Amino acid sequence: MKVTEVETFVVGNPPPSFGGAYFVIVKVVTDDALVGYGEAYGATFRSHVMAAAIEDLADQCLIGRDPHHVELFWRRAYSRGFTQRPDVTLQAAMSALEIACWDIIGKAAGKPCYELLGGRVHEALRSYTYLYPRPGDRAHVYQDAEMAAERAAEEVARGFTAVKFDPAGPYTAMGGHQPRLVDIERSVTFLRTIREAVGGQADLLVGTHGQFTAGGAVRFAHHIAPFDPLWFEEPVPPDDIPALAKVAAQSPVPIATGERLTTKYEFARVLEARGAAIVQPDLGRSGGLLEGKKIAALAEAFGAQLAPHCYHGPIGLAANIQLATCSPNFLILECIQDISGFHADLLRRPITWEAGRVIPPTEPGLGVELNEDVARANPYTGDATHLSMWNDPLDETDLFKR
Repeated sequence: MKVTEVETFVVGNPPPSFGGAYFVIVKVVTDDALVGYGEAYGATFRSHVMAAAIEDLADQCLIGRDPHHVELFWRRAYSRGFTQRPDVTLQAAMSALEIACWDIIGKAAGKPCYELLGGRVHEALRSYTYLYPRPGDRAHVYQDAEMAAERAAEEVARGFTAVKFDPAGPYTAMGGHQPRLVDIERSVTFLRTIREAVGGQADLLVGTHGQFTAGGAVRFAHHIAPFDPLWFEEPVPPDDIPALAKVAAQSPVPIATGERLTTKYEFARVLEARGAAIVQPDLGRSGGLLEGKKIAALAEAFGAQLAPHCYHGPIGLAANIQLATCSPNFLILECIQDISGFHADLLRRPITWEAGRVIPPTEPGLGVELNEDVARANPYTGDATHLSMWNDPLDETDLFKR
């Protein structure tokens, strides 16, 4: 079997655009007409540059080769350009192609990918969602604690047993900062109000996207601890592992991290430093399915749990589901609400979500098929990166903006 063709889709995600403004999806075709799909997550360059990077990498390292040879592809791609070090953009391209190869491998074997990566462990996968705004809300869900509590109660009524929110303000490119007491108290108000609304029916997951210094994060953690969050996510910038370890050692709330990390090498450094109790690889960035399995195994050896990250389209989520299903240390899966709307429209058959849990598919490969007609009918024409940060120095007014 040989790969003969690679095609990319840059799909515009229509409003409300939860999961990002666009999705970068790749289609890999073999000489015996098997088709595999993969997805890249949140690269540092704009969408069409990322699509071109995937095609360029495939031309050098995948076309004309057997898609079963995942390890050989991974090493060739990882070493491309004399790099051999974690590179988030290269890894996004590698991840998309690697996931598509596994989709083909599963289809060739007539088995879901999870059956080829150790076998099914979990019959259903607990999931969580962010609290998202809705048209007609009287206030923004991240600027009004009562609105956030109402939304949390609605998600619990829908079936979720965990909800995530970021109450601490904008994500700054200026590095970690010390939160003011007024900012901490605003976050505490959010946690208190949401906890009162959901009681013990749901875990609360608190994200900050690397906003704080180590000292600021420890201070923040002690203030939110009375509301018993399941985790405190990415408390410091992702490149400061000593600071992460310092926070983990002093925080009364378990630390989670990983959405901006890539490869087993970066996750190993976090785990060796005892920097996290929960790892959050995103398979569209961290290196693909087999690399995700290695990351999960490293976490298992250090007593850490697995909570795959998802802020992208349904192909990347399908890969996360395959990994979660075969990982003994799986904890919880991030979903974009109940995976309905455009996320469902992009698939020929939607992912099954029932009462807060994802039911792993039994179809071969990733268990999903891209609806190419929908993908082609929704091209992305903007020029944004998938995600962005607050790029100017913060002043006191900025700290209250989203």
